[in-house]
Amino acid sequence: MVPKKTGYIKAFDDTPIYYEVKGEGPPLFFAYGLACSSNHWHHQVKYFSQNYTCITWDYRGHNRSEAPKNRDHLTMDALAMDLKSLCDHLNVKSAGFLGHSFGVQVLLKTYDTHPQLFHNLIFINGFASNPIQGMFGVDTVSSAFRLFKQGYEQMPETLSYIWKAAATNPISMRLTGLAGGFNLNLTSFKDIEIYARGVASIELDVFIQLFDQMMFYDARGVLPKVTCPTLIIGGDSDSVTSLPYQRLLHKEIKGSEFLVVPYGSHCTQLDMPDFVNLKVEKFLQDIHFDGEKSTPQAESGA
Repeated sequence: MVPKKTGYIKAFDDTPIYYEVKGEGPPLFFAYGLACSSNHWHHQVKYFSQNYTCITWDYRGHNRSEAPKNRDHLTMDALAMDLKSLCDHLNVKSAGFLGHSFGVQVLLKTYDTHPQLFHNLIFINGFASNPIQGMFGVDTVSSAFRLFKQGYEQMPETLSYIWKAAATNPISMRLTGLAGGFNLNLTSFKDIEIYARGVASIELDVFIQLFDQMMFYDARGVLPKVTCPTLIIGGDSDSVTSLPYQRLLHKEIKGSEFLVVPYGSHCTQLDMPDFVNLKVEKFLQDIHFDGEKSTPQAESGA
């Protein structure tokens, strides 16, 4: 049986941050997208935990991690500090890091401040800067978000209710797939339902604050600084963050590898997990990420 440990760390502002450690071997960290959950990585964790230590964690305000009492601590800097604190807690000096969507920004921010932690990087459907410019092929998403934010400021309880109801509506789930968020012919609808429940569980003010961070954080200046081996994966049917975002990552990170997955949506790792897992495994083998690092030490607990 693959060993599993869970626990919490206290962040710099005492916010409890939840994490899970599964497997033994070289450490791999998995960073998910905004308002998502570790379930987005369940295929990869199941596969790689046979030979690697797979580490997932919940961002502040997400799932089992609490939201900070001071909402001003919902920043990219805070997310990067949380990841560094988790590495310190687990005694990880260097690791592989996989990021999906917004998770790529989180990893780039952390790389900018703590590059020594990164043995390698794997980006899936990611971006370095504002992804909603041209999202779904139009430029109206940012305007819609500003209106939504203004509405929340005026009617927080009403908008919170609408948010939760819309997120868990089966029609909304299918529309998310049709818009390129998932490939409905490949991704299990159960995974989409889990995603929707996770979105509904996040406090709306937390989502709005972090969505703002996502829009205004620009990591393009970090890309030329990346010197560790990097694999970039994009889906050719991703209408949320389309291939130009991944092509930019590939262009600016010297020596990076770039893979386009046919029929891949915004959640390529859920659409075609076996294909993605094999490509990631080959990449890790090619760069000799083979156990030179010790297994992280974690405390047991809930």
